[in-house]
Amino acid sequence: MTDHDEAPPILANKHYGSPSAFSPESLLREARRQKSVTIERVPEVCLLDPDGDIVRQLQAERRMRRHDGWACFHTDLHVCEEGGLTIGVVGFAVGASFAVLLAEELFASGCRLLLSVSSSGQIVPVQTPPYFVLIERALRDEGTSYHYLPPAPYSEAPVALLSILDDAFDDLHVPVLRGATWTTDAPFRETAQAIEVMRRRGLLAVEMEAAALYAFARACDKPVICFAHVTNQMGQIEGDFEKGQVSGTTDALAIVVSAARRLLRIV
Repeated sequence: MTDHDEAPPILANKHYGSPSAFSPESLLREARRQKSVTIERVPEVCLLDPDGDIVRQLQAERRMRRHDGWACFHTDLHVCEEGGLTIGVVGFAVGASFAVLLAEELFASGCRLLLSVSSSGQIVPVQTPPYFVLIERALRDEGTSYHYLPPAPYSEAPVALLSILDDAFDDLHVPVLRGATWTTDAPFRETAQAIEVMRRRGLLAVEMEAAALYAFARACDKPVICFAHVTNQMGQIEGDFEKGQVSGTTDALAIVVSAARRLLRIV
């Protein structure tokens, strides 16, 4: 067999039913040893904040504290109190592989529910940005999901979690749509031709994490919900990337709290 006859490495030798030889528990054990960090559980509700806007805003308002028991080599975990909930927030969790690495570590550290709010580019112009999309499924145009699930076009959000959120955002002042997104590893390879294909598929926005996070959620039976914060038209107009008041932090946190209150009933 020649190299040309072989399956691409991303699809070969995955052994989906086998455990990983390298585990998040092992990494965290060694991180604690090297950093002299004691074991301390993270909050039950955790949030990935890829752009870091929520972390920056709450730090500026002195509404966050650093979680001293978070042993990750790559990030800090901050804790805030919002809407009667204690929420752990990891900022700058950009990209599929990094988001899933953190998801693995968070659940290994006591997280019960993981949410993600990612700044996203508009594909189907349903309304003027900014607005939010509860991501029901994500097109797998990235690499990480293929290490967790066999090939398929989409990663799906956990159905039981979606049903719990049916009217969770009706009382908010910010629109929360539902639909599918395109997850890509290469934001600067979003060509006009590719965008048009995604538009014809009815994908509402493009982001970098959801397909991988949902694949992890299904493979590992973990509760994860992703939101796209549609803030831009990929820089194709002047004045793009406007996220709303205080960089959209107020609206994003309102959505996170509304979702978490519902979902904690069943996770």
